[in-house]
Amino acid sequence: MSAHRSHRPWRRPLLSAAAIAAIAVPSVAFATDTPAPTSTPSPRSAQQTLDDTYYKDAIGKTGPELKGALHTIISKQTKLSYDEVWDALKATDEDPDNPANVILLYTGRSQSKTTNGGGEDDWNREHVWAKSHGDFGTATGPGTDIHHLRPTDVSVNSTRGSKDFDNGGEELAEAPGNYTDDDSYEPRDAVKGDVARMILYMAVRYDGEDGFADLEPNDQVDNGSAPAIGRLSVLKQWSNDDPPDAFEKRRNQVIFDQFQHNRNPFIDHPEWVGDIWK
Repeated sequence: MSAHRSHRPWRRPLLSAAAIAAIAVPSVAFATDTPAPTSTPSPRSAQQTLDDTYYKDAIGKTGPELKGALHTIISKQTKLSYDEVWDALKATDEDPDNPANVILLYTGRSQSKTTNGGGEDDWNREHVWAKSHGDFGTATGPGTDIHHLRPTDVSVNSTRGSKDFDNGGEELAEAPGNYTDDDSYEPRDAVKGDVARMILYMAVRYDGEDGFADLEPNDQVDNGSAPAIGRLSVLKQWSNDDPPDAFEKRRNQVIFDQFQHNRNPFIDHPEWVGDIWK
């Protein structure tokens, strides 16, 4: 096992926003015989609607109770075959600026949807929870769950292999911002949180039922074929430092609307990471 280098300062891109100043003008009330109109209630947000419906049995829970409730909720899903994953990823990971392309997870490169395959510069189906960690392969279930399957450059996917996630290593020339050593892989900053939330989704969704292993994160690397992946402490930090962005939220919605009809709860409620794994 190679030694990990010290943690580098966070390298998130700077975001700019236009600030709009609002000037409050006090209103003046006048006596009148006409009754004041009844105010129209503001429409409920999409998140409030989800909490009232999809997540209603999880709201207010923490720890094992929250994890159990979420498992029951997200286990109600449509399962895809491994062949169906190809077309699903072309929709879930579509480049918002070029509908003919997908965005590759580790490189961030926009690449034609038609270049999927096994060639060195093609894109393929990366199991973010490495399929050897629990020996589920490409079986329908964890092996085809598109909440953790993403398009990646073939050779970069090969470099990641089945390594656990952690900070450290040497930077990949083919994928700047990604680092690896003998036993771990560190993705680029823009998708660190995505990776963490995919791993934690898998730990809640697959708990030993359906003939598959009970998948759990732990705080170590070099887990081999055990149904475990790490490091949990690093994944929690990544999720906190890289909150869900528009691309990740859209992806979650497309999976829910068009394919599996279940959600990754840690995209909708990132705070649940800390509520379950304290």
